[in-house]
Amino acid sequence: MSMHEIIDRVHSLDGLLHIAPEAGGPYPELTWGDHFFYFALDGEVPANTQPFATITTKDYPDDTASELSAPDRWRLNLHIGRARYSALFGEPDPDVDANADILGQQSVTDAVHPHPLYRRQGWVAVVNPGSRTGKQVDELLIAAHDDARHRWKRAHRQG
Repeated sequence: MSMHEIIDRVHSLDGLLHIAPEAGGPYPELTWGDHFFYFALDGEVPANTQPFATITTKDYPDDTASELSAPDRWRLNLHIGRARYSALFGEPDPDVDANADILGQQSVTDAVHPHPLYRRQGWVAVVNPGSRTGKQVDELLIAAHDDARHRWKRAHRQG
């Protein structure tokens, strides 16, 4: 499963706002080459909301456990919520440092892992998704999108 296949799959979902920072744009250089996916029927980045999915193409200063600095490595990150996260991995240990490699396998490809930094918020990560994780990734992506849609609609009914 290539990064472009994932992007195409996300583009098949309704209400998508896809931000792909690049050189010369308004986003910090550190984010160039990455992808951020929001549910936003109005085409505006929702206030006080994280994307429901991201694709990270490089290590960040505080996020190196996935070893994305190696060639041809990237990571799909999905906000699946705390309930789904707990069903997959159990409750995140609040005593574990957020930067710790909690399973010792954060760099293994084609496996769903707790996100190296945002597991407590219900995020998972998959380095180079492939045939082993394809079906699960699709299910989690749809669930993340559905959750984002519900949050967006709830926020816009109240606003």
